[in-house]
Amino acid sequence: MTSFGIWGLIPPVLTITLAFITKDVMVSLFLGIFSGALIVAGGNPLVAIINLTDMVAGSLNDGWNIRIFLFCALLGGLVGMLSKTGSAHAFGRWAADKLHTQKTSLLMTWFCGLLIFIDDYFNSLAVGTVMRPITDKNKVSRAQLAYILDSTAAPVCILVPISSWVITVMSIVKGSEGFDALGVSEFSFFIRSVPYNLYALLTIIMVLVIILSGRNFGPMAKSIAYAQETGNLYNEKYGPAPGEIDIDGDVNADKAKPLDMLFPIIVLIVSAVILFPVTTYLSSIDGETITSVGAAAASMSLGDAFNNTDASMALFYAVIFTLVITYIYYTVRKLFTIKEASGAITDGIKSMVPALIILTMAWTIGTVIKNSPADGGLGLAAYLSDAVVGGGFPIALVPVIAFALSALISFSTGTSWGTFAIMIPIVMPIAVGLAQAKGLADAGLLNAAMISVSAVLGGSVFGDHASPISDTTILSSTGAGCPHLEHVATQMPYAITTAVCALVGFFVGGIFLNVLAAWIVTLACFAAAMVFLPKILNN
Repeated sequence: MTSFGIWGLIPPVLTITLAFITKDVMVSLFLGIFSGALIVAGGNPLVAIINLTDMVAGSLNDGWNIRIFLFCALLGGLVGMLSKTGSAHAFGRWAADKLHTQKTSLLMTWFCGLLIFIDDYFNSLAVGTVMRPITDKNKVSRAQLAYILDSTAAPVCILVPISSWVITVMSIVKGSEGFDALGVSEFSFFIRSVPYNLYALLTIIMVLVIILSGRNFGPMAKSIAYAQETGNLYNEKYGPAPGEIDIDGDVNADKAKPLDMLFPIIVLIVSAVILFPVTTYLSSIDGETITSVGAAAASMSLGDAFNNTDASMALFYAVIFTLVITYIYYTVRKLFTIKEASGAITDGIKSMVPALIILTMAWTIGTVIKNSPADGGLGLAAYLSDAVVGGGFPIALVPVIAFALSALISFSTGTSWGTFAIMIPIVMPIAVGLAQAKGLADAGLLNAAMISVSAVLGGSVFGDHASPISDTTILSSTGAGCPHLEHVATQMPYAITTAVCALVGFFVGGIFLNVLAAWIVTLACFAAAMVFLPKILNN
């Protein structure tokens, strides 16, 4: 028996249904995993529980997975340390002396949002804390500030390979049925798929276009006009604004300098870029033909070293190195004591616990879905691939359906990570199976997988970006000091506009399996929207 057939649909369908009802992705994922284990156990709940615990333990017994787990935890520790030094406020003071107009302060907010890509929570709160006094001084509507914070949180984190978001995606992709047929590493797959992430990239572009052109529309235009006419930067009809958030704790920020905020980010980027090829060189040393790092470097091109890297090793080493160097740097700079530093790291790791739980369950449900019955799974991926391919389903529709369904799940649940865990193991084997049935190979097969998985990422990020119950949406309101309902109401038309443009792009991209065709249509729709929506909605 290669699969449990249609019974294998129960875990993902149950997970999605419960996520809609409960809005709790952790509980939904757990019950979805348990239902799969129950099917495999023949309905015996005791055996199912034993199998479930073995699967969870097995997911953390993998070298790749445990390094990813620790990377995410230590990244939280780095963010916790960074947030306690007062460096964000120091950067804000430096910026305040140079920004004297609404446009320049908004551009700086956008730039800072791109810069702080390592964590979406810290992005929203840190950039909001830094930029709110500056935008307030320049009479910028709080709703506009909140929109920029939210649009450079999740959309940026999903594009940069040195973030907990991307390392999670690479981990789920690596374990999905059909990935081995692509002939690339998970890191190479992600880097090549970045141009296909239409929603995330277009969201960042849209923010810049609106800042430069001033073509605001809908509720956002009304909030901006209200701020200009009354001098009140938020509309009290939406409720009170959140209180001030001090992300720097009790540490005296007067000692900090702007470089103190940039230092850990620079160290993390540089060390990761160096370690990506170095880890490939180290793993290729066999003690016979290749006996040193120099010999390994001479045996392959730099491009091959990057493409074949073990991203979990490179990023794990990079975050440890960054954590140690940053700890020493901040201690020497006397920005905190050893006790305060330890507390900051601990608090940062604690903040990552919910994400780590979702990550572990994502690996587990992926195992249940992918593995054959002989290996304790349901064989759902193989079943769906065979059923869809045998049914003659058009591959052109996979990306657009994947985007729409991922957007619906993520918007309803307020989380993208849970949506990644549910959708990627289902979409990957379908895209690969359909591409192979169509006779595609090499570039064509890879393009089909990249655009389909990118559609899942884009739809998932839309929900995390726009959903009123999303953590980043709430934290963006908090960071900007904007009433939550005003932020949701003003941002929604912008997010939907971007999503519709991306949806059309994924449809055309699915037909041609070409990123250029997808972008031509996406940008054409976006240009039309920016021309006509302000005229239609502002009258």
